[in-house]
Amino acid sequence: MNAAPATEEFNAVKEALAHALRHNQALAGELRMVRAERDLLQERLKQFMRKLFAARSEASSPQQRDLFFNEAEALDAASEPAQDGASDGHQDDSQLVRAHQRVLRGRKPLDAALPREVVRHELPEAERFCPHDGAALVEIGVETSEQLDIIPQQVRVIRHERVKYACPCCDGALRLASKPAQIIPKGLFSEGLLAWVITSKYCDGLPLYRQTALLSRFGGDLARNTLAASVVRVGREVQPIINLLRDHLLDAPLIHGDETHVQVLKETGKSAQSKSYMWVQMTLCSGVQGAGPPIRLFGYAPSRSTAAAQILYAGVRQGSVLMTDGYAVYDAIAQAHGLVHLGCWAHCRRGFHEALQTLPKNARGPEQLSARFLALIAQLYAVESRAREHRLTAQELLAQRQQYSAPVLGQIEALLLANLHAVLPGSLLGKALHYLASQWHKLKLYVTDGAYPIDNNACENSIRPFCIGRRNWLFSDTVAGAQASANLYSLLQTCAANGVDGYAYLRALLTALPMAKTADDYEALLPWRIELPSR
Repeated sequence: MNAAPATEEFNAVKEALAHALRHNQALAGELRMVRAERDLLQERLKQFMRKLFAARSEASSPQQRDLFFNEAEALDAASEPAQDGASDGHQDDSQLVRAHQRVLRGRKPLDAALPREVVRHELPEAERFCPHDGAALVEIGVETSEQLDIIPQQVRVIRHERVKYACPCCDGALRLASKPAQIIPKGLFSEGLLAWVITSKYCDGLPLYRQTALLSRFGGDLARNTLAASVVRVGREVQPIINLLRDHLLDAPLIHGDETHVQVLKETGKSAQSKSYMWVQMTLCSGVQGAGPPIRLFGYAPSRSTAAAQILYAGVRQGSVLMTDGYAVYDAIAQAHGLVHLGCWAHCRRGFHEALQTLPKNARGPEQLSARFLALIAQLYAVESRAREHRLTAQELLAQRQQYSAPVLGQIEALLLANLHAVLPGSLLGKALHYLASQWHKLKLYVTDGAYPIDNNACENSIRPFCIGRRNWLFSDTVAGAQASANLYSLLQTCAANGVDGYAYLRALLTALPMAKTADDYEALLPWRIELPSR
């Protein structure tokens, strides 16, 4: 009689337990999600903190990290200040130690090409006698030592006087001596001053307002607006040389590409706070046949879009090699122009390095997955380091890569496939793994040719002077200013890549450019062809 109520009660309890179980399972799932989100946020926080306060270098040596912020103190502890010393005999500054040369400490001789002023120190007449027999002392030689001196900036005025001629017999032969053409007709500044200002701004990162303050101490009372307008004008006038450099670059067999942001205050259709971009293209004078002299080109664009990149790469030689990071726009450029597209192992390595650095210091052991990838990538770079040390040819490097690097690539691929879907995709390690997977077909191509670079570090190094300067001058006022800056950075960085003094080149270029008429005239003004005056 009481069986039915008991069964109903049992079923109710059972249902309640099942509901509680489902609720607990849901809570457990939500807890797992909350913990995962917490871990991701903590990881991101550690990453931001490291970017703000830690060293930017990826080197693992504590000494290198200390040197980043304590350069003066570290170097002072390792060496003594340069002291006056005799130089009457030449001393070899290196000695052979086993299989390498160890550079000995000591002051290097000063540049022999620098002008020298001789200051002769002699004994007073009253002291030029022998204390033993009273005989007069005679000169038997000199002991020499050298110090480096500097003459501060000297501001002067160049007064141009154009002589007038006239016939003493009539009024029909009035003539005026011509004046050489100038880069800025009727300009206030000479070619030397313009070259100095441009080099100081784009090589030394010295903003124009600091330059005007510096020159005012030496009597040069300059208006910053006038100086800025002159720099922009020069940047526009050198456009024919930039066009020639671009022609040479687009015809090169190997091109590096990268980009960085720049702020332009007065840009149509954009707010002053928005980002514009400076695109960088470069060639390397490496083992690639037909590479030619190295070229560095900066190009301004209002965006980071495919359309902006297409303009910069229009006319690139089909079948050339393009080395970039994983930005998708470069994939479209490579497909559109039939380019061999290489991936950058430095960018790949950076992701694993960041993932490892967010772990506690006592948990960064070699058993960590990110550490295992870093160790394998280090083996790839060890092959490249040995090749540079022994100056291997492209064919020799190809053999080394096939023998040593290709097997390591196989280990990296196997480790990637085994862990790609076992790590949270939103974590730093997950992002590094997915970046590696998405770029794998481009990353492994470098071992197929000894002339291919392993990474895009050379291009990033060319961007570094621009980024350092940007911290000082912060922004460009107008689009014209940004384009002028791109042209002038291109010339100075190309000079640096070719071992040409940027100031001397600009001074010679600005003097000769107004007289150039033909294509051959402009070709003769390229950094590796121009004739520079001796110092």
